[in-house]
Amino acid sequence: MKLKICIVMSDYNHDITNEIRLSAKKELNKFGIKKVKDIEVPGAFEIPVTISRLVKQYDGFIAIGCIIKGETTNFDLISDAITNGIMQISINEKKPIGNAILTCFNKNQAKDRFNRGAEAAKAVIAVLKNGSKKK
Repeated sequence: MKLKICIVMSDYNHDITNEIRLSAKKELNKFGIKKVKDIEVPGAFEIPVTISRLVKQYDGFIAIGCIIKGETTNFDLISDAITNGIMQISINEKKPIGNAILTCFNKNQAKDRFNRGAEAAKAVIAVLKNGSKKK
């Protein structure tokens, strides 16, 4: 299966997001997908619009970010907006988008979830494989 996958990663909390990206790339490599486009954006809020601009160029996407709850409701608003945006693009364009955007209360929780990149990669590959099966 020769697939074109794009990882769109938030640069915010880079120490966390980069580890998630490495996890995703390692998993994609297991499936023989070595050419993966990496795109960095300033924050997680920019991920959906970036994917929507690139959606025709790739078979699937992995969205990577880390939102850590602060003292305001910004955490909830941003998390909901991103999740809804990604889901809308995925359904409308019929393209899998693996969601590896962490929403945590602190950095320790985020560090315990580096494997979310691999999980998102597996999900994208599974959806693409299911969509290519002949009945």
